[in-house]
Amino acid sequence: MTTATAAPTPAPGSAPTPAPKPTASRRRPPRQRAGMWARWLVLVVIALLFISPLVFMLLTSFKTRADATSLPPQWLPEEWTLQAYESILGATATPVFTWFLNSMLAAALHAALVVVTATLAAYPLARMQFRGKGIVFGAVIATLLVPPVILIIPNYLIVSELGWLNSLMAVIVPTAASAFGVFLMRQFFLSLPPELEEAARLDGANPWSTFVHIILPLAKPAIATLALLAFLGNWNDFLWPVYVLFNPDVQTLPAGLATLQSANAVRYDLLMAGAVIASAPVLLLYVLLQRFIVEGVSRSGIKG
Repeated sequence: MTTATAAPTPAPGSAPTPAPKPTASRRRPPRQRAGMWARWLVLVVIALLFISPLVFMLLTSFKTRADATSLPPQWLPEEWTLQAYESILGATATPVFTWFLNSMLAAALHAALVVVTATLAAYPLARMQFRGKGIVFGAVIATLLVPPVILIIPNYLIVSELGWLNSLMAVIVPTAASAFGVFLMRQFFLSLPPELEEAARLDGANPWSTFVHIILPLAKPAIATLALLAFLGNWNDFLWPVYVLFNPDVQTLPAGLATLQSANAVRYDLLMAGAVIASAPVLLLYVLLQRFIVEGVSRSGIKG
C-alpha cells in the first residue's frame, strides 16, 4: 500500500505558495477558441488577397516575354531571368534609373518640407493661446475640402512665373504646405502633457527651445508618419508631373512608367519590372517605420 506524500508545510510567518495559474489557452472556453481561430483565418485570407498581386508582380518581372503573356497565366516562371530589368535599366529612350533618382530626390525633399511647415504651424495651434486661433485652424481644415485638381491651373501659373517649369522644384514646393499634416501634428501635440512645457519654462527655456529640444523629440512617431505619407503622396503623383515636366531627363518615375507602358504595350515583363522598382522604396520605408506609424496614428487621435 502506497502512502500519500503530504504537501510541504510553509514555514511560520511565510506567505503560502500560490497555486499555478492556468494558461490563457486553458482559461478560454472551446467556443471562444474557435472564434479566435476563425478571426485569424479571416485575417490570413484578407492578407493573402492584398499580398498576392504584389507577389505575382514580382514573379512576372523575372519571366521571359513568352512566359509573361502565356495563357492561362502561371505564377512561377519556367525560366528565371533578369532580362526585363536589364532592358528597362539599359534603355536610353526610357531612362528608368534616372526617373527613379529624380523621384527619390523629389519625394525626400518634399517630405522634409512638409514636416517642417506642418510642425511649425501645428505647434502654435495646439499649445499657444492667441486671438483667432480657432478661425485659423478652421480655415486650414477647410482647405481639405478643396479638390486638388482645381489647383492645377493656379499652381501651374505660379510655377511658370517662378521659372520652375521642367525642373524638380515644380514637384517639390507647390504642395509642401499640407493641411492634413497640420491636423495630424496638432492632434499629436495636444496629446502631450502640458507639464513638460511648464517645467521647461521654469528652467528658463524660451518657446523655441522648448519646441526644438522637448516637443520635437517626443513627436518622432507622428513626424515619421507624416514624412512617410508625404513621401508616398509625392512618389505616386502622376498628374502634376505630366503638366510641369517635359524633358525625359527630369521626369519622375510614375510619369515615366506611363511612357514605358505606351512604348511596350504587351511587354508585361517590362511593365512589372518597372512596377517593382517603383514600389520597392515605399514598401521598404513602411517596414522600417511601421512601429512609429502605428504609435503616431494611435496617439494623434487621443485628444481633439
